[in-house]
Amino acid sequence: MASRSSARDDMLRSAAYLFRRRGVEATSLADVIEHAGAPRGSIYHHFPRGKPQLVEEATRTAGATMGAMISAGLTAAGPAATVRAIIEGFRGELLATDFVAGCPVAPAALEGLNAPGAVTAAGESFSSWEDTIAASLWQRGVARERSHALATFAIAAIEGALIVAKAQRSITALDRTEQELLALLEAVVEVSAGR
Repeated sequence: MASRSSARDDMLRSAAYLFRRRGVEATSLADVIEHAGAPRGSIYHHFPRGKPQLVEEATRTAGATMGAMISAGLTAAGPAATVRAIIEGFRGELLATDFVAGCPVAPAALEGLNAPGAVTAAGESFSSWEDTIAASLWQRGVARERSHALATFAIAAIEGALIVAKAQRSITALDRTEQELLALLEAVVEVSAGR
């Protein structure tokens, strides 16, 4: 039998998975319980405020997971390679899900009217990702203000490309965004390093 914390974690993972594929509004608590294999009454035990709490916590968890991946990538390979890996991951998700799945926190940002805490969690996740990328650029000699502008641009470009790719059912927007972002990041880091 699963422990309480793992049952809760399973529900958070299931919620994030389903939100990415179906959206927040189209995913019911029953869907999450079924996907997680959790007992029916357990959702209100772990999430007494119901769906708004589940959406918020699933968004925070997904945002933190993505943030840890971004941080690890930046440490190991730098900004351009990390942006490439992010886009490759999203490209793979889009193709594997027939252009259904996207960013793990975007559903809350786009559909969070009934869960304002989830909108806040999505915004905080995006800000955290931006700050992490900006710090990596700054450590490579890019001016602080430019680092933040580039990080915001990178996240916004990727998120926008995901929406366009889903609507067009084509990865072209991601491919073009990747090409331009990588060229920009590599050039800025090279100039800042005095090469």
